[in-house]
Amino acid sequence: MGHESCKVGESNPRFDGGAHMKESSDQLIAYCQEKGRVCPKPERWNDFWNSLPERNRVGNSWEPPLAMDASNQVRQIPGELILGAAEAIRQADALVITAGAGMGVDSGLPDFRGKEGFWKAYPPFRKLGLSLPEISNPRFFLREPQLAWGFYGHRLHLYRDTVPHAGFAILRNWMSICKYGGFVYTSNVDGQFQKAGFHHQHIVECHGSIHRLQRIDQTDGNIWSADGTSVAIDPETMRVVGEFPTDPQSGALARPNILMFGDVFWNSSVTDAQEDRYWQWLRGLKGARLAVIELGAGKSIPTIRNHSESVVESRKARLIRINLRDPEVPPGGIGMACGALEGLQAIDAMLAVLQRFAKP
Repeated sequence: MGHESCKVGESNPRFDGGAHMKESSDQLIAYCQEKGRVCPKPERWNDFWNSLPERNRVGNSWEPPLAMDASNQVRQIPGELILGAAEAIRQADALVITAGAGMGVDSGLPDFRGKEGFWKAYPPFRKLGLSLPEISNPRFFLREPQLAWGFYGHRLHLYRDTVPHAGFAILRNWMSICKYGGFVYTSNVDGQFQKAGFHHQHIVECHGSIHRLQRIDQTDGNIWSADGTSVAIDPETMRVVGEFPTDPQSGALARPNILMFGDVFWNSSVTDAQEDRYWQWLRGLKGARLAVIELGAGKSIPTIRNHSESVVESRKARLIRINLRDPEVPPGGIGMACGALEGLQAIDAMLAVLQRFAKP
């Protein structure tokens, strides 16, 4: 189904009459699906497209096709889901953004889904028969510090070099126009939300961050920034070649300030302070309409999914779950079976449509 354009002055009986769109959102989305375009009022067709980047008019159509074309997204994701999510966000006074590993996939980050997913990202560990839970263990730092820091050192540099995808900017914009803003609650340790410009005072990193370091054997000692820390690694063996990061005060072996498997030494003080700010913000939302947008949170480690559902139940919020493999939601939720970027762009395009044709 190709794109069509509306000629200047062309009449459309379904959307003619009056300065504002009178049809319901259901009729609008049905029209978009039927016609393969976003053109609810012909006289405002050019106005809508002029708001999109990198547009080129070719005769009566536009080239190249744009990812932000809501009608194109509607054909891939059920329109009623996009519409429901857009309306929930448009009506919200505040947003809680919850994110798991799937959020970073569109930025090119691995999600370590199962042993094969982990070994695909790190072939040397396949040869050694080592799984993610075995390497992501504080005891492994004591037993095999060259391999442990080889893995985490590589991830540290990978996350530093990764550019957050466009979905992060979409979320920032949504939060900025909500009356009470929003908060991020993520199990990701990559620091991508901070890198994308989210304020650190409105982020909870419930599993810690690779951009902070602590001593290997203390739960209440010094925590310091990993800025300036560089780890030289042999990519063939994933072993450190050179010195390990150490505590600048004591000289003891350092480790990332991340909650690992079987971890009894994680220093949670930074995360505890983040949690305190988050819950204080939530308590202040008395009577506010809240939407929870969950992105890429799987079932194998359900921390984020459980938190999203807990907030939805306790705060009477609306859940929007964007997950390519596990989109199932409790009653009243919206589950979209797609990647994070695809889902966010589809919703954002629909929000643009609803905003442009809504009454002032």
